[in-house]
Amino acid sequence: MTIRQLSIFIENQSGTLQKVLELVKQSRIQIIACTIADTAEYGIFRIICSEPDRACKELKEAGVAVAISEVFAVELDNQPGGAADVVGYFSQAGIGITYMYAFLLEGRGIMIFKPARAVEAEEVIRTNKLRCLSEQDLPVNA
Repeated sequence: MTIRQLSIFIENQSGTLQKVLELVKQSRIQIIACTIADTAEYGIFRIICSEPDRACKELKEAGVAVAISEVFAVELDNQPGGAADVVGYFSQAGIGITYMYAFLLEGRGIMIFKPARAVEAEEVIRTNKLRCLSEQDLPVNA
């Protein structure tokens, strides 16, 4: 029910993000979605990619601080308010969303999120018949 996401810790200085992107490019790993959250000194570059295990290995070998975590990828209804409806289900169940971001995949809205309580979040997903993507639903390198 979850997919794997890389969290890459990068310093907030010119060229650091470029270095990470070049490493991913040289490994011929496709980035499907990404987001950056920053503080004054560092950023967390979160990515969904075609080969998370290999990407993690390649980045670690290059000295980049990276971790893999499990997140949910829920398909949104193609109408205004789709994200509000999905987040509402978790809010009504008293489950906080630690972070989220969204992207389009083949014309469908996909919301990536990390809930505060994953086991209970799975129950909300089942109860509300939300469609979760698996890693097999994600595009791979051509």
